[in-house]
Amino acid sequence: MPYHVLPPPDSGTAGKPVATALALVVGGMIVLAGAWTLPVNLKSVNPALLHAAGRGTPSLADFGVQLVESEKPGPAALVLAAAQKVDDPGSGRLAAALTAFASRQQDYVAWGGWDPFLDPIFNLKENAGHTASTPVLAFFITGHARDALRRYLANSRSPGVQTVLQTRGVTGTMHFVPATAAGGQPLDAVILLTALLYQGDHLSPPLQRAVKRLADEAVRTREMGELEFFYLDVLALGRRLNWIQLCELLRITDDTKTVGEYAHLAQVAPDQLPLLYAAALFTRSADSVAGYLLQYGKAGATDLRFALALRQGAVQQLLLRQVPVNHGLAAPMDFAGAFALLHPRLTLLAKYLGYFLGAFLILRGLDRWWLSPLRRAARDIAESRVLPRMQSGVMALLIAFVIIITTEPFLLRAAPPSEYRVRVVIPLLANVATPPAAAGANARPTTSMDTSTIVSIGVFALLQVAVYLICLVKIGEITRQNMPPLLKLRLMENEENLFDSGLYIGMMGTATALVLQVLNVIEPNLLAAYSSNLFGIVCVAFVKIRHVRGCKRRLILAAQTPAVPGGQPAPIAS
Repeated sequence: MPYHVLPPPDSGTAGKPVATALALVVGGMIVLAGAWTLPVNLKSVNPALLHAAGRGTPSLADFGVQLVESEKPGPAALVLAAAQKVDDPGSGRLAAALTAFASRQQDYVAWGGWDPFLDPIFNLKENAGHTASTPVLAFFITGHARDALRRYLANSRSPGVQTVLQTRGVTGTMHFVPATAAGGQPLDAVILLTALLYQGDHLSPPLQRAVKRLADEAVRTREMGELEFFYLDVLALGRRLNWIQLCELLRITDDTKTVGEYAHLAQVAPDQLPLLYAAALFTRSADSVAGYLLQYGKAGATDLRFALALRQGAVQQLLLRQVPVNHGLAAPMDFAGAFALLHPRLTLLAKYLGYFLGAFLILRGLDRWWLSPLRRAARDIAESRVLPRMQSGVMALLIAFVIIITTEPFLLRAAPPSEYRVRVVIPLLANVATPPAAAGANARPTTSMDTSTIVSIGVFALLQVAVYLICLVKIGEITRQNMPPLLKLRLMENEENLFDSGLYIGMMGTATALVLQVLNVIEPNLLAAYSSNLFGIVCVAFVKIRHVRGCKRRLILAAQTPAVPGGQPAPIAS
């Protein structure tokens, strides 16, 4: 039986496939680069997106100047502190505006601004020597101030105010000394402060309803219950904020839970208080700011500072998404950020499709360049025209998956516990002194993927691609030899160890990665270790199922089919 080897392609026609292959490879690289620069991520936000969101919106300094012009120097002072922390270029202008206001209205500085509800109670022009911003409880704790507040609020026609005042007679407390007992001045001052906030509509409507419900329950049961925790939170904030600062914060706070979160954050992270306060007023959403910091801890505070430096729109976008900032990506062109803001899901889909398309084009180009001459020598020409596209598509999916998990550092990792997670604080007689800094002393582990992890995954993937190509070359070498099919089948069986080598290399890669992680040579990450095994399994599956099995099937059929004159095989007998 004669065996024929196809002649090599003509040198005049060989240049065109090579040029096409190079064009496919270059095009794939361009598509991959374009997809990589799209500023959208699945579980994080790209800095370029925040830049685009903040463009043209007010800065912290602009917002602070607006507060000064609204005669609210207290909130403006905290905004100035936040602006200085983020190196806002307009900080000097805001500081000058505050200085000018203080020189004109020195009497209002201690209270943080002017409020008509304070005029009947306190003479704002006589602040007992207070010339700087003063926590509101420093005024309300004195007996003279509490007597004046009680006389004023006793005439209130608000049922809510009267219910809050009735809680002064509740003696069932856990952490406070009852307001009417000796040593009950702190609770008395907090109750009067809460009633005045209620009277002046300084509580947001949802928060006002919640306080009224808790006060009704406390009066009915003669036990403070949950209301006592709210009073503790107001006490903690009242010892740190002046009157106008406290009013502005509670006006944008929707529930007592958020008040507790701000009181907790003010104690465990006092250095972050200006940033928290400025972000809450900047976005008119205290709830989302507190939730973000409690979820992501110190890393969240860093991301919030980053967004504050990029103006109001950036902060709103960060808090709307409630995800960390991915600082490891390059900034794209301006139009990409604007488009991603308008169509985030469409941009994310385009990015992932770009990864797949770019990998597919590169694989098709390499296939045409290196492997097509080997396949043209195979006997089954019809099958070889369809099979490469299927193989390139599956490999492109695998490569796209690897790119996605390496460029999405927050995709497979759960967020570590936050340093600012709420803890129960039980003060002694309402002594809510700031707890030691140990509550947030431990640095938060980074949630971004380490460079060594990315390199490990890339090396393991490249090793399996090399094994895959070596196996294809060996299969092509055996099928091109001029020998009987049974002998070729024996040679294929002899190469079983080579075809299984992907598994061996995968297991060795996993073992090596685990040893290096134990020795602290690379960042501890199980994803990097077990990705080697995963790539090995996928490689061997492709080789043995898609290639070896098909090649053996053709050789078995060829061995069982007798040759007839003319080189055509005779029909197989049934």
